[in-house]
Amino acid sequence: MTTEAPPPISWADFEKVQLCAGTVLRVEDFPEARKPAWKLWVDFGPHGVRKTSAQVKALYAAEDLVGRQIVGVINFPPKQVGPFISEFLLTGFPTDDGVVITTLEREVPNGTRLA
Repeated sequence: MTTEAPPPISWADFEKVQLCAGTVLRVEDFPEARKPAWKLWVDFGPHGVRKTSAQVKALYAAEDLVGRQIVGVINFPPKQVGPFISEFLLTGFPTDDGVVITTLEREVPNGTRLA
């Protein structure tokens, strides 16, 4: 099966997306979520601590996430997810087993922007 490639974007389009590194500070269960999810609080350095909900419980225990550096999109508007406000989008890759979170292979300062 062949899929059609999406149209190209400009460098200016890419620059609009703020993909930044952050360190997971805290993880809590999110029992109100429709699908199994965690609530995460992430330190994005100069951009502050932001929270999100993430359906990554299938592959990650809470203790496996705390202290890990992740990549998040920090310039989407806040989104209401049940009783919780999500302030950034945690990035990852969907697989048959669950979402694999985008992480860093070496530590960088929190808030560093993907280039």
